[in-house]
Amino acid sequence: MNTSKKMLKRLLILTVVIIFLLTTTGARVFYLQAVRGEELAQKAESQQLKDTEISAMRGTIYDADGNVLAQSATVWNIYIDPLEIDDEEERNLIVEEFSTLFEYDDEEKAELYEKTKAENHYEIVEKKVENDVKEKISEFVSENKLGDCIGSEQATKRYYPYGSLASCVIGFTGSDDQGLSGIEAYYDEELTGTNGRIITAKDAVSNKIASDYETSVEASDGDSVYLTINQTIQYYLEKGLRETMEEYEAKGAYGVVMNCNTGAVLAMSSMPDYDCNEPYILTYSKDKKAIKAIKDKTEKQEAESAAVQNQWRNFTVSDTYVPGSVFKTFIASAALEENVVSLDTTYTCTGSIKVDKYTMKCHYHPGHGTETFTQGLENSCNPFFITVGQKLGVHNYFKYFDAFGFTEKTNIDLPGEASPQYYTEDQYGIVELSSASFGQTNSLTPIQVCTGLCAIANGGNLVQPYLVSSIVDSDGKTVKKTETTVKRQVISSETSATVREMMKSVVDNGTGKNGYVAGYSVGGKTGTSTKLGESEEGEGDKYIVSFGAIAPSDDPEIAMLIIVDEPNQDLGGGALCAPIAAQVVEEAMSVLGIEPKYDDDELKNISKQAPNIVGKSVADAQSELKEYGLNYIVIGNGDTVARQCPTGAGTIPNGGTVFIYTDDAEKQTTKVPNFKGLTVSEAKDLAKMNDLNLEISGNNMSSGTVVAFRQSEETETVVEKGTVITVTFKNTQSVLD
Repeated sequence: MNTSKKMLKRLLILTVVIIFLLTTTGARVFYLQAVRGEELAQKAESQQLKDTEISAMRGTIYDADGNVLAQSATVWNIYIDPLEIDDEEERNLIVEEFSTLFEYDDEEKAELYEKTKAENHYEIVEKKVENDVKEKISEFVSENKLGDCIGSEQATKRYYPYGSLASCVIGFTGSDDQGLSGIEAYYDEELTGTNGRIITAKDAVSNKIASDYETSVEASDGDSVYLTINQTIQYYLEKGLRETMEEYEAKGAYGVVMNCNTGAVLAMSSMPDYDCNEPYILTYSKDKKAIKAIKDKTEKQEAESAAVQNQWRNFTVSDTYVPGSVFKTFIASAALEENVVSLDTTYTCTGSIKVDKYTMKCHYHPGHGTETFTQGLENSCNPFFITVGQKLGVHNYFKYFDAFGFTEKTNIDLPGEASPQYYTEDQYGIVELSSASFGQTNSLTPIQVCTGLCAIANGGNLVQPYLVSSIVDSDGKTVKKTETTVKRQVISSETSATVREMMKSVVDNGTGKNGYVAGYSVGGKTGTSTKLGESEEGEGDKYIVSFGAIAPSDDPEIAMLIIVDEPNQDLGGGALCAPIAAQVVEEAMSVLGIEPKYDDDELKNISKQAPNIVGKSVADAQSELKEYGLNYIVIGNGDTVARQCPTGAGTIPNGGTVFIYTDDAEKQTTKVPNFKGLTVSEAKDLAKMNDLNLEISGNNMSSGTVVAFRQSEETETVVEKGTVITVTFKNTQSVLD
């Protein structure tokens, strides 16, 4: 009995233990499956599968003619498998090879050594390695049988073939291929592709097993974008801005060129700029010099960082400025449209005008005397335009201020567009209205002002500015095409034509003479605004000067705004900005296929095709050149022309000299002299003295002091005698209007 009870007790205990164990096990299984099932499954998958990402190619950025401005290419990430490195000898071999290849310093070398000792199968050593370097690594791996230790995986890298060209428009990408500024940032979603994957199975010790267990998903490349930017117009805009900024040690120089009929931006630049391939490198010599002079290390780093970020900033879109007298074109448009003035309206300028208790001065303190409305714009007369603004009245002034788009962003397709800073209609009194009437009081973005100029140029329509003309997918299919958007009619076509003619007079007879381009009727308006509150003690006022232009004024194709910020001399937009605009107009007209129309005076200075006289007798060549109205100099004693300069494929100014070489003559050369600062007659004499032909360009026919400021060949360059040197002139008379 006792034995039976003991057995029963033991069975009972055993049963309880079994039930307890089963319950505990069941609970554990339930916990692992229901509570942690997903987590554990993911861990198991990560241990059993290797997931390798295949980078998608970012879409290409093209200019208007299909030239590549930004493109991605295949590069390689190099990694090591520390657990496959057998011994210290292999470890040191790898460290030494990579240190030599990538020029590591001692700290970087030590970091790599630590990576070789890591307790895992994957350590990145170098990212985005070019193919030639990857090939060297592959040779090293093969020679030393290190295939299990070192590997590579495909990645992509962004390249910008033209470096700094249109950098403020294009922008750049970060280390993870994301757009950080410009078009790269604004269209980042479209440009970014979808990465692919290769998933492979691994055994218990993390080795890859048969490809039967491999799954792959192809990468899908990003869409490509075509810009409205014209490479040639962009180049000459940047060239003019950069040269002027550096010569006058300006804070910056900015420009926008638009197709005034469509809103397409043909060129846009903000100086100082940067190389899109190396966006963190400082470029402007003035900034580098100032930073170098800073002694404190922290202060120097902060200054350099600020200067680099300033290079990235697109002033034409992301900053506002007081437009100054360029704004008078909009006041003229509004006043003519409302019939409060006409071209016959006159005003007598005494040099100042009383407004309430304030005296507002004209930039020409003696006064302009009695002027017509056109002359008032030619002279950029502040008192005249104050009276015009007062006739217009606050309500009508603000109606057109709003209609020209100055109360809202343009919504151009670039990131970081600034909002205008302006007085609302109820904030205007007589003083504010008077000040606003000659371009003070309100702050606008350059893209707003240039878009407003487009409306004056194109017959009165405010168009939407844009930079991307189309977006194309990786299969070449167009997924988006930008059409011209007319927001509203601001002024009539009659008013547009009248103001265009007034702007042409500004270039022909007024403050914008340096905007003149032979063969093309250019309209323009100069401007200067004082940067109030920014003068430092002991210094004079700081200025921002500008020039707005349209061309050709009789049938406009482009509108343009050029700005120079804080030049080191008190020179206005007519002296600094108009010459840049003239050069851009000349190149743009050629690019757009608009033929010049020369008047009789212009024809005297225009070059023509040189006759081809090679192979002819010297006597026949001389006779032919006389018929062309050209001079000649014969070099050699032969009877036949062996060569000539300028060649028959080139051009030569009217009355120029052709150098004729006979069979027995050697080429003769000369050095290009310095024409800068000379008058037209002085430059002609110097060219003749040095056996060169002089082609005259720019503003050389206006009254006042006209001097050379640019030449096609640098001083001291050795050229053949008879070479044509183009020298560009400008009027040195300047006003801060």
